[in-house]
Amino acid sequence: MFDRLEDLVIRYEEVMGELQEPDVANDAARFRQLMKEQSDLAPLVEAFKEYKQCKQNVEDSLLMLEEESDEEMREMAKEELNESKARIEELEHELKILLLPKDPNDEKNVIVEIRAGAGGDEAALFAAEIYRMYQHYAESRRWKTEMISLNENGIGGFKECVFMITGQGAFSRLKYESGVHRVQRVPETESGGRIHTSTITVAIMPEAEEVDVELDMNDCKFDVFRASGNGGQCVNTTDSAVRLTHIPTGIVISCQDEKSQLKNKDKALKVLRARLYELELAKQHDAEAEARKSQVGTGDRSEKIRTYNFPQGRVTDHRIKLTLHKLDTILNGDLDEVIDSLIAADQTAKLAKMNE
Repeated sequence: MFDRLEDLVIRYEEVMGELQEPDVANDAARFRQLMKEQSDLAPLVEAFKEYKQCKQNVEDSLLMLEEESDEEMREMAKEELNESKARIEELEHELKILLLPKDPNDEKNVIVEIRAGAGGDEAALFAAEIYRMYQHYAESRRWKTEMISLNENGIGGFKECVFMITGQGAFSRLKYESGVHRVQRVPETESGGRIHTSTITVAIMPEAEEVDVELDMNDCKFDVFRASGNGGQCVNTTDSAVRLTHIPTGIVISCQDEKSQLKNKDKALKVLRARLYELELAKQHDAEAEARKSQVGTGDRSEKIRTYNFPQGRVTDHRIKLTLHKLDTILNGDLDEVIDSLIAADQTAKLAKMNE
């Protein structure tokens, strides 16, 4: 581990040197690449420098304890020794986490698909609530949300909703949200006061750049139609809505959120690229693809990653056995405690695998 850290410090110094060269600033792509490498390496280099300083402090404190007879100075040396040893343990753990292989998609924007599963109108109403939860969470992190397509059920629920979240590190935090989300509550339409269970599915996909996916426009068929549902004066009056069919895969994407046909076409292509990129990732990582399929599944009640129980005011994430009695604040976008716990569990599992 320490040999690798020394190599990374050398590489960091090389990158810093290259960034000082005048020619690099003229090459935008190269400059971006070096800046990203520098920002990735900086936390690791800083932690390693502190680690080496703490090791030096331990040596200095031990030497002082051997040579010093003054009791006050010896107490100071003991205090310094204990503090440095404790910090060394913390830094060793931090460095192991920083050395874990990074997901190349972590810094990407995400495309989120929410679909009502089992439960009819109640599932659609919950899908709309989960959309608002992610919208509030994005706002709290100063990310932007942009609707791509929306299929409403007429009473305020969403049968299907596709939207984009733009912001640094969006995928790194939201990727754990893919799967079936289950709600348990008494629906407003239920006269007998019985608790119903409904489900929705959430799929989180990294936004794919043109360089990530080779898309042949000859494989794409576009149809235009008149937008329907809630909206402004363009609804039902102009052929602004777009239906994109990808012939080789059979993927169909409809987009009618924008008044401009061109903008709807652009949004549909973004979703298609993300889906094709995800299919490509699935081919490369068969094991991960199987895990993802079992998470997202069909939206059946028995397949779940998280339960939102209204009568008890609790949210339970079944993957890490985490239960929080703060349903209202979580649905209002306070997701950090859940996501931080999922990240910690993921890192622990990766560390255990690395140590095998």
